[in-house]
Amino acid sequence: SSLTSQYGLSRTPVREVFHRLAGEGYLEIVEKRGVRVIPMSHASLRNFFLVAPMIYAATGRLAVQNYKPAQLKALKETQKRFRKAVQTHNGAVLVLENNRFHEIMGEMAANPYLQPSLGRLLIDHCRIGHTFYRPKNSDMAHRLQLAADHHDAFIAAIEAHDEQAVVDLVFAHWELSRENM
Repeated sequence: SSLTSQYGLSRTPVREVFHRLAGEGYLEIVEKRGVRVIPMSHASLRNFFLVAPMIYAATGRLAVQNYKPAQLKALKETQKRFRKAVQTHNGAVLVLENNRFHEIMGEMAANPYLQPSLGRLLIDHCRIGHTFYRPKNSDMAHRLQLAADHHDAFIAAIEAHDEQAVVDLVFAHWELSRENM
């Protein structure tokens, strides 16, 4: 397959990833025909929009309580890459660094019950983000700048141990994503 040659992997790890993604409902594997990405349904989008703010808020609150200095450093480094992607209009890097930023917040939360839900939300957020990202749209550029500002404010609030500020930011940040979608 092209993925094996593109990433220098053997078929076994690629097959394992495909089976995992199929088990999580992202791919359909059809014998002797290949793999296809399962589109998001109206029901999955509805569930995503209902639950995402709650999970992001709980994650943010716990991140403030449990973060480690190395995680905060990683969050700041990711934010630098995110800001650069915003400035250069690099959609692929932008989505990946945004995803990593929120993934690190999930790691900071250190909660084994939230982590899988957050992981699922981040995957779907990334999928939706790729669908709606328009780099040359001036409104989108303004929203991306606001998102980068929110990330800076998240970092400052976490450093200040301000749970309420993080939760307030979660809802402002979520509204920005919801409007984009």
